Amino acid sequence: MTELVLVETSSNVAHIQINRPEKRNAINPDLMRALSDAFGEARDSDDVHVVVLSGVGEHFGAGYDLNYDWRNLYGNGSAFGVRRMLMECVEFENSPWNCSKPVIAMVRGYCLAGSCELSMMCCITYASETAKFGEPEARFSAAPPAVVMPWLTGIRNAKELLYSGDTVDAATAQRIGLVNKVFPDEELQIETMRYARRVAKMDREVLELTKATINRGAEIMGIREAIHYGVEAGAIMEASQTSSYKKFVEIQRQEGLTAAIRWREKQFE
Repeated sequence: MTELVLVETSSNVAHIQINRPEKRNAINPDLMRALSDAFGEARDSDDVHVVVLSGVGEHFGAGYDLNYDWRNLYGNGSAFGVRRMLMECVEFENSPWNCSKPVIAMVRGYCLAGSCELSMMCCITYASETAKFGEPEARFSAAPPAVVMPWLTGIRNAKELLYSGDTVDAATAQRIGLVNKVFPDEELQIETMRYARRVAKMDREVLELTKATINRGAEIMGIREAIHYGVEAGAIMEASQTSSYKKFVEIQRQEGLTAAIRWREKQFE
């Protein structure tokens, strides 16, 4: 079986790569476990000062794998089952946040839905000019497990994106606070690793305490409570099975996932 997560450590930098390029690095339960384990190992290693997270291939990630039968795994779509699913997804997406070391997301191509949330939970995001960011879940009557976007972009920008499910290019993502810097595609890894190696020259203890201080400030302001409320609201939303959701599922069963996504996206052209 192909390893779902690749890890290479050099010069006190651990480079963690999501390795499902044939699925645009879409997230499934096996990947969730493998990536969480990789972050845990980086956290516990004295040789790691900084973590870089990226995806193998052309994309950082297309979100959660919609070909996977998530609802059957979690109680066949009941409110309690959906809530448990979202809680486990939040725990997974919190992996970069909970890792004691600084985590830098290196993004090219698609960075959507759960993958976008994963990047937002990193300390810093560097992106290529081809990167696309967004949370299209609401178009399919689903909820982002971790509603963290308002903490980065401000409330009005987050509402504009989350109400519509629109995606934005890397330049727009940088302007509204989703991205720190944008580079040409061929320079992205060079520049990301250059910065990571600079930071890795800092004492590990200094980096860990600085990150803990910043994160604790956000937690005092209520970021964890806000995310947990999003889980409760999301469970109700996903268990409601709106008319759009029912139509989407019908097309998916008859014609396949690609046809269902095209049907929904066409309404927003």
